[in-house]
Amino acid sequence: MLEINHFSYGLVTPVLAFVMSVIGSLLGLRCVARSRIGAGHPGWLVAAAVAIGGTGIWVMHFIAMLGFSIHGASIRYNVPITLLSAIIAMVVVWIGLSIVNRWPRQLSALLAGGTVTGLGVGTMHYSGMYAMKSDAVIDYDLEIVGLSMVIAVVAATAALWFTLHVRGLLATGGAAVIMGVAVCGMHYTGMAAMHTHHVMHVSPPSGAGAMQLLAPLITIVSIVAMGLLLHLGVTDLGEFAEDADELTPQGYWPTR
Repeated sequence: MLEINHFSYGLVTPVLAFVMSVIGSLLGLRCVARSRIGAGHPGWLVAAAVAIGGTGIWVMHFIAMLGFSIHGASIRYNVPITLLSAIIAMVVVWIGLSIVNRWPRQLSALLAGGTVTGLGVGTMHYSGMYAMKSDAVIDYDLEIVGLSMVIAVVAATAALWFTLHVRGLLATGGAAVIMGVAVCGMHYTGMAAMHTHHVMHVSPPSGAGAMQLLAPLITIVSIVAMGLLLHLGVTDLGEFAEDADELTPQGYWPTR
């Protein structure tokens, strides 16, 4: 069995991955809030899915992967599958948000949205891992894989609950931190399921190197996220001052 190192650059990659997950979650929660007040445009829900799925989940995953290495083996990435994993993350988050936004008071909608989103996040994680090609043989402990999927569903359900109940910048920030912890926990649990073995006479893997592929993609998504966050910071001044009037007696923001 070959040695796996998840922290080739020390704490830089896990800390940065966590920070980006929190930023993506914070941005997504703010976008959802904007979609629920006043004449909120449905495009804010799409922006929330891009923020949470693209930055909070996908960028977090691949920043963490920058610190991943297999001793004695090379790693490359299949570009189309890597891009597909990003699309999966954003689409499943949008589906989950759409479900709970349509039926905000129904527990069944929350559970359904959380299950769909969580399984989708897990699919994104393992499709991202499938995109990773190596001259070592990679296999997984199915019990830990199952645990990571359970964590993904629970984390997604909690995240969707936050989009319904959390308002105010301080509470939103706390919720974003919890979401960041959950996403990172799911990622590293999934990575703990991995085992690698050396195989003789295997040709070097084809594809793009980690820095060659991931660094530009992560940079682009991060710049878009930060730009949107700055836009929200400018346009949201005084936003929640009218939230008390917008809330229903049950404590939910009304759908539009």
